[in-house]
Amino acid sequence: MPDSPTRSRPTGLAIFLIVAGALGLLAAFELSLEKVLVLADPSHVPSCNVGVLVSCSTNLGSWQGSLFGFPNPFIGLMAWPVVITIGVAILAGAQFARWFWLGFNVGVAGAIVFVGWLIAQSIYVLGVLCPWCMLTWAVTIPVFLAVTLHNLRAGHIPVPERGRRLAAEWFKWIPLMTLVCYLVVIVLAQLQLNAIPLAIIELQNLFR
Repeated sequence: MPDSPTRSRPTGLAIFLIVAGALGLLAAFELSLEKVLVLADPSHVPSCNVGVLVSCSTNLGSWQGSLFGFPNPFIGLMAWPVVITIGVAILAGAQFARWFWLGFNVGVAGAIVFVGWLIAQSIYVLGVLCPWCMLTWAVTIPVFLAVTLHNLRAGHIPVPERGRRLAAEWFKWIPLMTLVCYLVVIVLAQLQLNAIPLAIIELQNLFR
């Protein structure tokens, strides 16, 4: 994932955006498909229902799952192809203007705020962990970190030279920072839901 700040084309960032975008799109597609199947047949049991704790039915059927009046996964169907396209364009040699990078950053910042809210709702309100939702969380976090730190080191976000150097150094630590974020979510889920042993039991039952 790390790139040298001297490169004119952030190839590592581009590849990461493509991979992360593809994973996010997969999650959004699967959730959208399950939502459509449930609407067509209320008795349909989503394939992502592993047990009481690990399930997507609760999320899809809640008001939190349709915050803007339509299923949240539809947002992913629109947004993740944009991320993939940006990654492909960078690989092809596209040079984007500063306003474009800032707009992209606003978009991923909105995504991380939305994901943070969904994580809190899943853990503290709905009391369930949705597998495809968790994949979305897992890719949104590093995408936000990567885009923000790239904009800082490239000077798209105006900061002093020292700030640009720090951003370039921190960019190398995105995997570790992402892992720390994952651990925070895991700890919160464990403290609130006793998630780890229950998830293990449900997965064991699934493969019996």
